[in-house]
Amino acid sequence: MKQYHCAVVGIGAVGTEMIRLLKQRKFPVKSLTILARSERTEVIDGESYPVKMASADAFKGMDFAFFAGTEGSKGASQTLGWEAVKHGCVVIDNGDDFRMDPRVPLVIPEINPDALKQHQGFIANPNCSTIIALMALAPLHRAAGIRRFVASTYQAVSGTGSGAIRELENQVRDWVAGKPLQHEAYPHPIAFNVLPQIGSVKDDSGETTEESKMRRETHKILGDASIRVTATCVRVPVFNGHSEALFVELNRPLTVARAREILAATPGVKVMDDASKAIYPMPVQASGSYEVLVGRIRLDASVDNGMALFVAGDNIWKGAAQNAIQIAETLIA
Repeated sequence: MKQYHCAVVGIGAVGTEMIRLLKQRKFPVKSLTILARSERTEVIDGESYPVKMASADAFKGMDFAFFAGTEGSKGASQTLGWEAVKHGCVVIDNGDDFRMDPRVPLVIPEINPDALKQHQGFIANPNCSTIIALMALAPLHRAAGIRRFVASTYQAVSGTGSGAIRELENQVRDWVAGKPLQHEAYPHPIAFNVLPQIGSVKDDSGETTEESKMRRETHKILGDASIRVTATCVRVPVFNGHSEALFVELNRPLTVARAREILAATPGVKVMDDASKAIYPMPVQASGSYEVLVGRIRLDASVDNGMALFVAGDNIWKGAAQNAIQIAETLIA
């Protein structure tokens, strides 16, 4: 099998999992270069990795560059992404700088791999909450057409980065010790709390950037701008694994049994749907799983052809690092 020279840009929560998953998935790596803002050594699972300073010249001879797109590495693709492409490197970007760029395919390999055929050397990962939702919604859209969906998300702190993970840990310890809860990653303490804002509000709509991504990215990935989407994105005190309640209005009726059949046959989806036995998706099960979990599948009588479901997925794996690596695997295949 041909092997490839690979670079990972950024060594925060997503970059670290990219390195783990390249090894775990047996990606055909000939060489691995880690790039960040400063030179240092990072230890991952007991193995030391030299980190080099990111620059345009660092991409010479590289086949794939995975931009982690979180923490300090966020925005790196804006500076270095197209420079890497000039060196013949295929860029797969987890950040949001180029997702809506018409030159850049926005890809979930199980859903729209054909979008890769016209890539110009630069490919974007969708947002984590969009990926997790569409892994369940795209198969239903193909079967019965989605007219509208409403998403309420329950997003883990790992989506903000490793600093937010530490902050939640510290707040829990401080709460047990009776100390005041200090916060920097968020405007309020996250421990034992929920924050109904992810991202900033850019206009008079009151919609946050995270919520608008769900709508805009869905339209691009599914190739259907007629789908009406509204979302409320909420940060919850969970370390890893995003969950979402999805309420779908279909164009044609679909039974619960048929929806389960469709989802059970969808690569990358695992149906967990028996509430009588307390079997349903939860972030503790989704964390560390390649698959998106789907359950609580039921009809929604409040609209015609309505259906409700609950999903959970590893936002750092399938929502970020894993999806990026799957894009490269799809290109190789």
